[in-house]
Amino acid sequence: MTPTVTVEGDRLIWRKYDLTLWIEPWGPDAVRVRATRNAQMPPDSEVLLQAKPSGVEIACSNAGASAARLTTGATDLAGANLQTEDKIANGELVVELNNSSLCFRRQSDNRVLLRANELISCDSDAQGFTGAFTSLGGGLWRVEADFKAYADEKFFGLGQHRHGLLNQKGCVLDLVHHNCEINIPFALSNRGYGFIWNNPAVGRVELAENRTRWVADACRSLDYVVIAGRNPSAILHRYADITGHCPPLPDWAAGFWQSKMRYKMQDELLSVAHQYKQRDLPLSVIVIDFLHWISHGDWKLDPQYWPDPAGMIRQLEQIGVRVMVSFWPTVNRESENFSQLLQGGMLAGAGHGLPAMLSFPEAKDARRVFLYLTDPTNPAARRFVWEKIRENYVRHGFRIFWLDAIEPELITQQPDFENIRYHAGEAKEIAGLYPWYCQKLFFDGMKAQGQQEIITLGRSAFLGSARFAAAVWSGDIQSSFKAMEASIPAGLNIGLSGIPWWTTDIGGFWGGNIESDEFRELIVRWFQYGVFCPLFRLHGDRNGGQNEVWSFGDRAYEIIRQVLFMRERLRPYIMQQMDLASRTGLPAMRPMFVDFPDDGTCWDIKDQFLFGPDILVCPVTKQGATQRQVYLPAGADWTDAFGGKTLSGGQSIQADAPLERIPVYLKSGAEVPIYDGRKR
Repeated sequence: MTPTVTVEGDRLIWRKYDLTLWIEPWGPDAVRVRATRNAQMPPDSEVLLQAKPSGVEIACSNAGASAARLTTGATDLAGANLQTEDKIANGELVVELNNSSLCFRRQSDNRVLLRANELISCDSDAQGFTGAFTSLGGGLWRVEADFKAYADEKFFGLGQHRHGLLNQKGCVLDLVHHNCEINIPFALSNRGYGFIWNNPAVGRVELAENRTRWVADACRSLDYVVIAGRNPSAILHRYADITGHCPPLPDWAAGFWQSKMRYKMQDELLSVAHQYKQRDLPLSVIVIDFLHWISHGDWKLDPQYWPDPAGMIRQLEQIGVRVMVSFWPTVNRESENFSQLLQGGMLAGAGHGLPAMLSFPEAKDARRVFLYLTDPTNPAARRFVWEKIRENYVRHGFRIFWLDAIEPELITQQPDFENIRYHAGEAKEIAGLYPWYCQKLFFDGMKAQGQQEIITLGRSAFLGSARFAAAVWSGDIQSSFKAMEASIPAGLNIGLSGIPWWTTDIGGFWGGNIESDEFRELIVRWFQYGVFCPLFRLHGDRNGGQNEVWSFGDRAYEIIRQVLFMRERLRPYIMQQMDLASRTGLPAMRPMFVDFPDDGTCWDIKDQFLFGPDILVCPVTKQGATQRQVYLPAGADWTDAFGGKTLSGGQSIQADAPLERIPVYLKSGAEVPIYDGRKR
């Protein structure tokens, strides 16, 4: 059967048998591709924003449909030469369509960016460059999108992973959320394009030598966006336009955050905050971690240990400290809210068996209990939860929320997504949206309260989470040099995935003997790295022990103290970069190739990075190291921030790295107060 191609509005539509394909402009320099074998294309989700195209020209070979359709900005696209073939051009991106291929080219140089493979199957008439569809019944399909592989292609972004890689070519990544593993299905390619897999379903992406393949285990349509750009910065800007820009970072959030697992009572928290001030140490935020409640799902402080939260917050605000408090989306049957949540259909359900999703201790007696999950995809559940947050936290003055375990955390690391049911659909179809809706819940609630400076800290995220003022941290990683080293590319990739507000647990979460010389060296090196992360936050489980900056011995304390004041000097520079991130989508912490795309070496280095355009940061990630190799990007001169020596870019050097400092270089001409030459 010969396919039909028509133009409807700004959309090129291809039909064959029961298969329908839409190609349409989606913001400047970008095109969205959708295909389905259902009777109708599914309605749009809330994830993608409808950005205005930069100028569109559509050509259709079917003269009866429209020999050539011209829309806004067509005079700028004369070079597209769209006369007789089925094509659509939008700014920098041209898409060519025929019966056996779908090709994406860059307008300015006609370079092929991406080409969809024709699939070989026994039902080739119903499949091909539109993707492979396998029916699951009920309008759900297993969908594959298959693309030509290029040996020299490199892939970045794709959320946050612990594999320690910056370039993820050769990887197979599960498109699911776990603790420390965040699925944000956006890939930035060195070939000059960005790719959004607009699908929250459980699946995987295979970045193999012989093909690039995206798989959704259960969905109603194939759906992706391709963005063309002359450089990575341009692509990231378009990506932010489509998924949403982060708001401006509150100024206080650029300071130091103190946290540990956990402060158990009000007097303990106040004592630590006052010690920071008595020691003349900067402190912006202090954190109340989990188990501050009586039962999971109460969403309020246990009054036995937190008798006067409003008074506590007033005391802390008088010394310039804000409080962040932990939220978990879990509910114990003994919670005062359980019956209402259950009867209102506001909990996640199960296709078979009991819908308890997690086993976890309670604070009161440390016994493990089975926990249920709230269903944030249900608008009624979001309203109910926010009302409890407003009544039990906001009313007392809490304004900063830590959204922990919002992957959500489940009873096993291989959860049964076939079993879990949400208001918006089966988990296998929409699992990626769970953290997104949790972040939306808090953002919408705080906006409705009239709050202007909003930030949440979450353990997961999805496409567009940044527009809900969502910061993300590295998850419960180990206290080791290896984990610190792996966190560098993890942070760089999640920044490229649209999350400019990111942080680690300085020192790692699991383990860390504060009396150990090895750990004391690690905590110093991690602080020196953490000061150049977008958010600067200490956290960890120290076997119930101390985790304040003075807890690691005199030598470590003196070095960390200087690092805290360095961060204070950097705050005006940091806020400039955060303002840029809000406006353009460019993360402050980024790989060197973003600013130096023509330097091939910059695309391969994963253990150093730029912090804004002017600071080159080279963390020390090997125990006992007092030197490390540093690459200085070509195209600029670089000045040692501590020694003052200026060196030419485009070379590798062996840099000194005594425990007191890590190698940091300033781009020639930059005036950033890294070092003031004084002891504080």
